[in-house]
Amino acid sequence: MIPESFIQDLLNRVDVVDVVGKYVQLKKAGANLQGLCPFHNEKSPSFSVSPTKQFYHCFGCGAHGSAIGFMMEFAGMGFVDAIKDLASGVGMQVPEEARDFNAPPKQSYDALYEWMARTAKYYQDALMASQRAKDYVNQRGLTRGVGAAFQIGYAPDGWDALKDVFGEAYESAAPVDLGLVIEKEAGEQVAAKRYDRFRDRIMFPIRNTKGQIIGFGGRVLDKGEPKYLNSPETVLFEKGRELYGLFEARKAIRAAQRVLVVEGYMDVVALAQHGVEHAVATLGTACTPMHVQKLLKQADRIIFSFDGDAAGKRAAWRALENALPLVADGKTFQFLFLPEEHDPDTYVREFGKEGFENAERNAMPLSRFLVQHLSAELDLDTAEGRARLLNDAKPHMMAIAAPVMRAQLIRLLSDKVDMSPAEVAQACGIKFDEGAERQGATKEWKPKGEWKKGKFVPPAPAYSRAPRSAPLDHDSRLLRCIVDQPHLSRDAALDGLRNRISFTPALAELLTYCDEAEAMPTSAIITRFAENSPHQSIYARAQRLAEEEGLDAAAVENDFAALVRAIFAKLNDEEMQSLIAGGIHTPEQREQFRVLNEERARLKSGSA
Repeated sequence: MIPESFIQDLLNRVDVVDVVGKYVQLKKAGANLQGLCPFHNEKSPSFSVSPTKQFYHCFGCGAHGSAIGFMMEFAGMGFVDAIKDLASGVGMQVPEEARDFNAPPKQSYDALYEWMARTAKYYQDALMASQRAKDYVNQRGLTRGVGAAFQIGYAPDGWDALKDVFGEAYESAAPVDLGLVIEKEAGEQVAAKRYDRFRDRIMFPIRNTKGQIIGFGGRVLDKGEPKYLNSPETVLFEKGRELYGLFEARKAIRAAQRVLVVEGYMDVVALAQHGVEHAVATLGTACTPMHVQKLLKQADRIIFSFDGDAAGKRAAWRALENALPLVADGKTFQFLFLPEEHDPDTYVREFGKEGFENAERNAMPLSRFLVQHLSAELDLDTAEGRARLLNDAKPHMMAIAAPVMRAQLIRLLSDKVDMSPAEVAQACGIKFDEGAERQGATKEWKPKGEWKKGKFVPPAPAYSRAPRSAPLDHDSRLLRCIVDQPHLSRDAALDGLRNRISFTPALAELLTYCDEAEAMPTSAIITRFAENSPHQSIYARAQRLAEEEGLDAAAVENDFAALVRAIFAKLNDEEMQSLIAGGIHTPEQREQFRVLNEERARLKSGSA
């Protein structure tokens, strides 16, 4: 964990204008700077950078964030890597975790990355030296070009082949720490004290978003178990966060405006071989929420492609469950189920790039897959079957925060269970947003474009200015003011409100964080919550409103003061009405009414 005090100090020293200016040509536009957005194609600038708030925002595609967020979004870096990159530019040393000084010293990360790079090169050379391995790769139809792009190699069939890489260091901690070598356990029938993890396997290096090798996946050439073997968890490699092929696919993902998630290394490589280059693969695990978060930074449309058998459908359902909390209006999740006799590798070989992309266009929307899966074994002609569907759907509906998507699903369910949308929402324990429901409940994603000379040609990317958001309730407006001007969190009036009402979880969390921090630039707030808060979409919306309105500090403070008065006035009126309804009989009640009446007069005059 990097201390938040360090992150705030870093953001105070780093100028977002300098960071963005390395990649975007910026011109002065009033108090801010403007340029063409690096995240989507546009002809007129809608990308704004604020030197005072240390924040960037695109009014076209909605991209926004701090200097850290920009490096994560533009360069595809992880949170920690972005911090390290920015810190090195201003001469700051990122604090490391406390060490046990009784433990043997660890090698630096640079040294570990270098060992991994040497190992990958060794595997590549071993592939070229093994006719058996070359025959296998050729049999799979992989060209030398795609093999080089993915640095595919071969681990020789020997117990200690990596001695050629590590030399005397083979007996050190490094190869074990990197998951390349295994220490012999008691009872193992192995002569050596340690031995290579990967033997007689085609090797697929796994790279992070900076292109550094952090692990390997190995596939057996013939029959054997396990068919695929991955690196274990190490200081460089965490399966639940990493995706195979993401580094290689980043440019293609942006060009295609979608990312395809498949199950295996060979699927990614074979698809790339045939021109479908926007695919990535999970690393022997289910698709986790961290995977989904990482992918949403790359594209707004995610297609999960799994085998059509029972195992593939189970994997798809796990991906859906992990995606639900991250569903946002404007983001699209789809599921592509290939025929049972095919996986992406075999399908693209038989039908080519055009055939596979046609299958992508017909992928099933998340909404339809959710309802179809839940109702698959139910008899919806019976009241019991419909009740069971509604009961099973409830936790999934509650997991979705996006109002339009949730309204769409409510409408779909209402058709299935023969109830009104409002009744379905009530049964699921959620508030029904009629406005969102009217925005098109049953609309599904359909490809735009046209067929030309037997090929489907998508339209050129086109973005319009993002619409202004709907009016906010009191808590959301308070949130918007505090995100814009964090010092308002310490306004004494808020303490009075806290004693009389309960704030929403998002506002309460923000106030707690501001209470514990000393210097609070807007960029630090957004950075803190962008990675860790379950309310991140709410904070992003508040920041977007602040950018849209473009108010100066004085105007925001005036809006905040007027809002606090309005909330107090509403509470005052409610308490007075309650007293009147119950009758004012005792001296205490008369005194309470007098105090409330005086407070009401002060609020109306604007003096409280």
